[in-house]
Amino acid sequence: MGNDVNRICTIAVRGGSRGVPGKNWRMIAGQSLFAHSVRHASESGLFEVIVVTSDAPEVLDVALSCGATHVVVRPAELATDTAGKVPAIVHAVREMESLTGGRFDTVVDLDATSPLRTVGDIHSAVALLEGEGIESVVTACEARRSPYFNLIEVDSQSGHVGVAKPLPQGILRRQDAPKTFDMNASIYVWNRDAFLAEPRVFYPSTRIFEMPPERSLDIDSEFDFEIVSWLMERNLPQNG
Repeated sequence: MGNDVNRICTIAVRGGSRGVPGKNWRMIAGQSLFAHSVRHASESGLFEVIVVTSDAPEVLDVALSCGATHVVVRPAELATDTAGKVPAIVHAVREMESLTGGRFDTVVDLDATSPLRTVGDIHSAVALLEGEGIESVVTACEARRSPYFNLIEVDSQSGHVGVAKPLPQGILRRQDAPKTFDMNASIYVWNRDAFLAEPRVFYPSTRIFEMPPERSLDIDSEFDFEIVSWLMERNLPQNG
């Protein structure tokens, strides 16, 4: 990856959480949950700007001491339970470009609830985007359930149950189904111009950087929190 590429890393830390109240600043493996993502960004050495965007004062108060270069107060309308994260990322990028007077080439978002990623994962996802000249990269792991074989849904009108995405010829073995992936929401990488022109996750050229299941857990419930805590305390690789 060229050293002349100007990159920004955003870490979006919303104050509210229904599944795990206050999860983003709860302690896990010796640090606040969101601080692990800040540390990953800092240790990667890839970013001119590492910005934490949050509506929570308790997050903004400590973000700089965790390694963030900047913080942004997220507007209230971008911090509701129904607000998506993409508009908050756009807001943070525009705020940082206005503040620094610069223009970024690559935008990377590290999800605050995914502390099992490694620095190597970040490098690889960024290299994929910049090496291929594409619009975006998402991280994912191979799906444990296949919509062609054993992921089922209920018809809302008839109540009948069937495979979510049946193939005309049917499938006898899961191994014969097309390969599918679970987005793990750990790392998003965008070409800045494409992203700000049309802010979304998927574009015609979007690619997957595949991560293993043991690094693909994110925290959406107390159960997830316990599992990830256990994995981190067992010193699974986090920075390689």
